[in-house]
Amino acid sequence: MAKRKNFVSENTIKARARKALERNKDKHDPNERAKDFKGALKKAVHTFAPEKWGFIIIAIASAGTAVFSIFGPNLLGSVISEMQVQVKSKIAGSGYDLSGVWKLLAVIAVVYVVSCIATYIQQYTVAGLSQRIVFKLRKEVNAKLSKLPLKYFDSSSKGDVLSRITNDMDNISRSLHLSITQLIAAVVTILGVMVMMFVTNFTLALITVLALPICSLIASAITKRSQKYHSRQWEQTGEINGHVEEMYTAHKLVKVFNHQEQSVEEFNAINEDLRRSTQLAHTMTGLVMPLNDAVNNLVFVFICVVGGVLSISGKINVGDITAFLVYSKLFTFPIQNISATLNQLQSALASFERVHNLLDEEELIPDTVNATLGDVKGKVEFRDVRFRYQEDKPLIENMNLVVEPGQTVAIVGPTGAGKTTIVNLLMRFYELRGGQILVDDVDITDISREELRSTFGMVLQDTWLFSGTIRENIAYGKLGATNDEIVEAAKSARANHFIKTLSEGYDTVLEEEGSNVSQGQRQLLTIARAILADPKILILDEATSSVDTRTEVQIQKAMLNLMQNRTSFVIAHRLSTIRDADTILVMNNGQIVETGNHQELLEKKGFYYELYNAQFAGEE
Repeated sequence: MAKRKNFVSENTIKARARKALERNKDKHDPNERAKDFKGALKKAVHTFAPEKWGFIIIAIASAGTAVFSIFGPNLLGSVISEMQVQVKSKIAGSGYDLSGVWKLLAVIAVVYVVSCIATYIQQYTVAGLSQRIVFKLRKEVNAKLSKLPLKYFDSSSKGDVLSRITNDMDNISRSLHLSITQLIAAVVTILGVMVMMFVTNFTLALITVLALPICSLIASAITKRSQKYHSRQWEQTGEINGHVEEMYTAHKLVKVFNHQEQSVEEFNAINEDLRRSTQLAHTMTGLVMPLNDAVNNLVFVFICVVGGVLSISGKINVGDITAFLVYSKLFTFPIQNISATLNQLQSALASFERVHNLLDEEELIPDTVNATLGDVKGKVEFRDVRFRYQEDKPLIENMNLVVEPGQTVAIVGPTGAGKTTIVNLLMRFYELRGGQILVDDVDITDISREELRSTFGMVLQDTWLFSGTIRENIAYGKLGATNDEIVEAAKSARANHFIKTLSEGYDTVLEEEGSNVSQGQRQLLTIARAILADPKILILDEATSSVDTRTEVQIQKAMLNLMQNRTSFVIAHRLSTIRDADTILVMNNGQIVETGNHQELLEKKGFYYELYNAQFAGEE
């Protein structure tokens, strides 16, 4: 391998490779195997059971195609033998009768036509079956995703989840389509050809069959040696993807620090390693076919020589030798396919296992609807609330809080104090470990999640906008919203002015994640969406943390319009933004350590006082 200059540590390169392979799952690793082969196979059989008749039809059609292909050479040999008899008869002066030849040719034609029909039935059935199975799996996965708790998505990478839904599904479909028919046809062909060969001539059959263990040993030996090169190839693919991704996304920094030359040299070194590994992997794998061909060609020569000797001695006729030569080719071709087909099925089982692992994930606790909220006032109460993300690490213990309708409650504290956790518990993204949360004196576990979440509006630090018009993005907050309602919401959010300055106004199409408008403008659009939804309880989570001071003032004014006559929970790091809150909860290590308004908390000279002074001392 090329010697790399030590620009970055080996651990950094490996980290890049892991991240890149995680995010670039569009290429399915052909060497992947199911971790629990028996378990995955049982689940696959259970999933495929409703399609048993389809599999039976495919098996019969595949076997029929193979059987007809097997009988073809035998009939062809009979034609040659019959013609040889007629030629001898002609030479002897007795004349000849080709009626038997024509009958045999007619039978051959029928056999191959029926074989074509069987192949069509096989392909048509397997296409429908594979798509029905994948269609069913996609529906199950889609339904499952809506039932999974937030903790699953918090602990799983987006790339991995998407890979299971797309790439693994495609791999299952492709493998079902190709592997089943090939495997059945290959097995039937091998067994049928072996029977026909031994029936035709035991000696020649023995010579052909001896090639089987030789070919298997060659394939096994080469596969073992090439496996490490394939593994190294995938690792280095991850390395080069990670390097390109990092250098592309941080190209400004690369130029600022004049790292272009080093970056190119590092890329060239990784690329050279990848080239060598890929070349070795493909070279090793490419040896299987020519070596097997060499063995098969030697067998072919032996059949010709031995068959000639047997023909001269009168133990076999020319027609049988011709049939045998065709059989020898029919025998070796499926053997070469079986190895590749089994690898493909192994890969499909690995994909199936990954999909079923997703389907087996623990679901949300089903809704138990014992009450409805009706006309929500906005009172929120925490009673002895306990929660922990991990069993051995308590986070919130015996939290008590009462928020009256229309009050603004600010939640502050250091990172990891439990501020966002409160939001997750309010929305039932996570379930409590103890205690109760009540909205208008109704336990939130007694109402449906849909009804609960419809009473909340959220404006988060991370603005989410989809590819569509500004009008459609705002209207996302209310099903069936009129144009006047959308414009009025935009005006209340102070977004109408900048929307009007755009070339297409409200019909301006936003690019992916709204990248063609500024961060502050994206935030104003999300506020407009929340205003249109008209929630009774509002959650603002660091809504101004990533904008400049001037834009922050605009957003704060828009949020004041949004917060009017609504119970509001405001999470903020900038303490200057929550001075007017009715109540400020100061959290640390999952506990409310101080409560009061801004002035009261400053006068206490406690934890909030230290946070406030530290922040403004840092700003100065």
